[in-house]
Amino acid sequence: MTEQTTPQPRANVGKIPAYVPGKPPVPRAGLTTYKLSSNENPYPPLSGVVEAAMGVVGQMNRYPDMGCTDLYAALAEHFDVPVEDLSAATGSVALIYQILQAFCDPGDEVVYAWRSFEAYPIAVTAAAATSVQVPVTATGEHDLDAMAEAITDRTKVVIVCTPNNPTGPAVTQTALLGFLAKVPSHVLVILDEAYVEFVRMDDAVDGLAVYREHANVVVTRTFSKAYGLANFRVGYAVARAPLAGALRAVSLPFGVSGVAQAAAIASLQAEEHLLARVESLVAERKRVVDGVRAAGWDIPDAQGNFIWFALGDRTADFAAAADEVGIVVRPFAGEGARVSIGEPEANDRLIDLAGSFRR
Repeated sequence: MTEQTTPQPRANVGKIPAYVPGKPPVPRAGLTTYKLSSNENPYPPLSGVVEAAMGVVGQMNRYPDMGCTDLYAALAEHFDVPVEDLSAATGSVALIYQILQAFCDPGDEVVYAWRSFEAYPIAVTAAAATSVQVPVTATGEHDLDAMAEAITDRTKVVIVCTPNNPTGPAVTQTALLGFLAKVPSHVLVILDEAYVEFVRMDDAVDGLAVYREHANVVVTRTFSKAYGLANFRVGYAVARAPLAGALRAVSLPFGVSGVAQAAAIASLQAEEHLLARVESLVAERKRVVDGVRAAGWDIPDAQGNFIWFALGDRTADFAAAADEVGIVVRPFAGEGARVSIGEPEANDRLIDLAGSFRR
């Protein structure tokens, strides 16, 4: 009798680590709870965005514009880039998956800092590529010299996450240009700028200027964070036309919904209001950082809409203590906890927790 077998996925599929999303808060009687685990924008949609989205909801029986024509035109005008240099997808994370799918053969190496964005090892493994993780510094920064040294003949892609999620620091333009000078021209460099709107530092990276000067750089950005469209999942990449074309070639047909496209366009048009909200979040970030440091914590520089507590084996205890006061954080077991900048009341509770938690 022939032995019965079942279909088996590729070997790498069984090795893909699970993505752990930020969990919602536990409801507590008499206490407003806050979700500070997913780096979401605490503000409601910008003016005009809901109206723009609702204008498309009535067309849900029709497919969206697969070519994202109006969205590309709006992005091209807003950032002064050619339409041919754009690629949109369901969040910037989808673009990272597409880049690895388009450029990596099985076994090719992808170099990135660690700890960094949780989706990187998932995307690398899904592409049957090999992760080369370079430890961040003691202050949570990219060690760009070590990353350059980690590049080998098998390296196809390097990822620079700036600001780095979840630790917070951003690289400088000077350091990035020095790093790019060491990267072979055939190696693709992803500049992941999901939190670019929150950066306030000297010599900040100008991702669009970098892409204009370096043919091997892809800049990825998102509408999920500063623009507050996390539920709609729309991100975009800016790269030289051949690279952007490769991303569009492997993209999921009709991947960006018409509602998401309309909301993104309306969000770009509401930039004045967006910038005011971002400034409020940046001010709250400074207040939280100052308060946490005043409580005795040595936390890294924060350039995103979150801060990082390096807690080691106390991480679970910290997350539990946060839960008790009605805020939920994002723990990384044995390493630390990332806490989003949220509503002022939530931020007050975090500052109080920093003062009371046993260090």
